[in-house]
Amino acid sequence: MAILETIHSPDDVKRLPASLLPDLASELRRSIIQTCSVNGGHLAPSLGVVELTIALHRVFTTPRDKIIWDVGHQAYAHKLLTGRNGTFNTLRTLNGISGFPKRHESEHDSFDTGHSSTSISAATGFAVARDLDGRRSKVMAIIGDGSMTGGLAYEAINHAGHLNRDMIVILNDNEMSIAENVGALSTFLSRTASSEFVQRFKKNTESFLSRLEIGKGVLHVARKMEESFKGMFTPGMLFEAFGFEYIGPVDGHDLPALIDTLENVKKFDSAVLVHVLTKKGKGYGPAEANPSLFHGVGPFDIASGKVLKGKGGVASYTAIFGSALCRLAAEDERITAITAAMPDGTGLIGFSTEFPERFFDVGIAEQHGVTFAAGLAAGGYRPVCAIYSSFLQRAYDQVCHDVCLQNLPVTFAIDRSGVVGNDGPTHHGAFDISYLRHLPNMTLMVPKDENELQHMLATAIALGTPAAIRYPRGNGVGVALDQTLQLLPIGSAELLREGTQGVILALGTTVYPALAAADTLKEEGIDFAVVNARFVKPLDDTLILDLARQLGLLVTVEENALLGGFGSAVLELLEERHLTGVKVLRLGYPDAYIPPGEQHELRALLGLDSTGIADSIREFVERK
Repeated sequence: MAILETIHSPDDVKRLPASLLPDLASELRRSIIQTCSVNGGHLAPSLGVVELTIALHRVFTTPRDKIIWDVGHQAYAHKLLTGRNGTFNTLRTLNGISGFPKRHESEHDSFDTGHSSTSISAATGFAVARDLDGRRSKVMAIIGDGSMTGGLAYEAINHAGHLNRDMIVILNDNEMSIAENVGALSTFLSRTASSEFVQRFKKNTESFLSRLEIGKGVLHVARKMEESFKGMFTPGMLFEAFGFEYIGPVDGHDLPALIDTLENVKKFDSAVLVHVLTKKGKGYGPAEANPSLFHGVGPFDIASGKVLKGKGGVASYTAIFGSALCRLAAEDERITAITAAMPDGTGLIGFSTEFPERFFDVGIAEQHGVTFAAGLAAGGYRPVCAIYSSFLQRAYDQVCHDVCLQNLPVTFAIDRSGVVGNDGPTHHGAFDISYLRHLPNMTLMVPKDENELQHMLATAIALGTPAAIRYPRGNGVGVALDQTLQLLPIGSAELLREGTQGVILALGTTVYPALAAADTLKEEGIDFAVVNARFVKPLDDTLILDLARQLGLLVTVEENALLGGFGSAVLELLEERHLTGVKVLRLGYPDAYIPPGEQHELRALLGLDSTGIADSIREFVERK
């Protein structure tokens, strides 16, 4: 029987003979690789912390002790060791287990995660709650060096060091986030005492001093000053300045060393940081060779490491955005591009190569990225911030206060809007229309296809005021791409289909399904016009009001929360113009978080595919 089959809870890890722990690590890696090869997932991060996860559950006792995984995409081994081995094959599927820690899923998951840099804040809260209750337990935050580029981590570590409560921060240092880490902090963290230079320096110095009579005494003193030496060559001095005891660096793949270190740290009753060195993708050659690709990967062939592509060869919205931006930047030297640790995911690799002096990866620091863009704009440039929808939420105040309040020409290219698939509720772009359309000075556009996306990008940059374009994850619809980019009339919708009984105002990814639904309904004697709204702000008041007066039945369709979304904007327009007697049906996301699942599964579940739209309109017409 496989060792993993005998592990039903962390208690079983504690009972396992130490000699079998390396075999357990190998089985965990095989299970993670096998499941990710079928379902996709965050492979490289989880492979890098297998030994660390075993050591944590060997030394500590969850759920009494709390383990908070920063981001949480590295928690697959944790799931396998905490009773989910039997359901692990459902990872990241509809009605399956989540790709991130979820409190409702297991008592061993202390805190829901999905975005970076939150773990130390949450752990500090857990530690204070424990002390207020008079309980005895350990609290641990496991945070990657990539997440340490986020300002929230430093706000938390500053407060935690001041409180100096009994808590452990484990810095998982693999020198990467999603792409390679950037910034001065990353350079500082790489100054570890295990580096070849430091080890060679120590060895040569000891060899020299040992040959001298007086040198032997000096060598003895030097060994006593190991802590000072450590402070010279490691980040220890940084974290100790914050009030943490610093331990490390420790080899994150040496199980005995990890277990011994954690056993010793367990005796501390104050704030301590353990610096652990790991290799992202450890144990699977293709992931070690290309950890960025295998950070969050789709299904792949295990033997070759070749990622299995989806059907068809249509370019993605992301790729079209990146290509169009390069074309525009070649003609306008004011255009700059900014990403928050996602140069590949946002389609900016080509831009970074073609215009390196105008490309900026700010690390996992969306707040800084947006205000940095505001500064560039105030300095006369036309910055384009390419950020995922659910990540831009983290910079809402900066969009409001630093960009829109000053009416600065920053363009937000909002990738991964709408349902994104298997990463689930922490990554679905369900709220960007709601949190952007109410901001003064903001223009908000949504393309129906990849060709319209490139025209909207040109329009946004030329506008000279804040603008945002939201577009989905995945391939375009396969339309031809215009070679000449055009500027769209601001606030202009597009009537795609005439109708006599009502009108569908569709937005973005819902436009083509709305056209298909209208064709189906026409065969049944229900005749609806279809409008590609294009602009959420400003709306095409004239077209919408004319159609509302003529037809009386109006349906809005969007991939966004209904609360505060596009449909709400249309209702507000009707109220402002005192247009009564119009019956309105709004289709979109309910007031609930959307589960993981394939995009087509979720759109069907939410009634936003052509069948769902037709069903809703059919019922709407019968009711009215």
